[in-house]
Amino acid sequence: MHELYRSPKELASLIDHSRLKSFPNTLANFLSGICNFDSIILVAYKETYKPVMIYPLDQAQHSSTLKLYLENGYVLDPLYNEIQTGSPRAVSRLSDIAPDSFESTEYFQKFYRGFKFKDEINLTVPLNNGVFIAITIGRTETLGSITRGELNRLTELHPIINSLVRQFWLSQSQDFVQYEKSDGAMKQAISTFGDGILTKREQQIVGLILQGHSSKAISDQLNISLGTVKVHRKNIHTRLNTSSQSEIFTLFLTHLNEIDSAVAA
Repeated sequence: MHELYRSPKELASLIDHSRLKSFPNTLANFLSGICNFDSIILVAYKETYKPVMIYPLDQAQHSSTLKLYLENGYVLDPLYNEIQTGSPRAVSRLSDIAPDSFESTEYFQKFYRGFKFKDEINLTVPLNNGVFIAITIGRTETLGSITRGELNRLTELHPIINSLVRQFWLSQSQDFVQYEKSDGAMKQAISTFGDGILTKREQQIVGLILQGHSSKAISDQLNISLGTVKVHRKNIHTRLNTSSQSEIFTLFLTHLNEIDSAVAA
């Protein structure tokens, strides 16, 4: 019998806390008995708004990498872009949803690597009005990758988590609305990068490159030849006066900062 059913008192406590402010902390403690992890966060994603941290709320517990993610780094993150499709997987590992060349991206090398995760597991819960809550479990090299048994238990547990998280949001969502910040312009950051310099097709391709898609994956996704993708990549570098993905990423960060400044003005 799985560990989940060996802790009926803990499950009962979790249910009792489902409509209370203490639910996220109780859920984190409950999940620690189902799956080993080094870190766990709960984040709400809502269309046209920046991600809102639900747990932990104490910023002293937020790493510098997490703070950068919440500010604007999320636009290149696989989980965020999976949620933007409107139908993210209920339970997934980052390796299941990340583009094929994600680990070679500047975002991964300069930002995501800061989490020091060996494995990342995400449980997503769809709410009303296009809102999703993601429970992200991180494991460092010390714990290694999640085991099949742990992943199976999380998958079996997801329907219960889904129901309880929805109850929590119905009763406590107003406490988090105050932290919402519009990201309408930020959401379009990728598609507007290179406006007036790149063609629409080039903007589409540079966005896929920044997210971590290889030329072959871009070719398959856009239904164009690999040779055409390579020509577009060459033209992108020429128009942006760059010679590497690192330089394109630097320009994109400038673009993000300009959007942030414009929104704040």
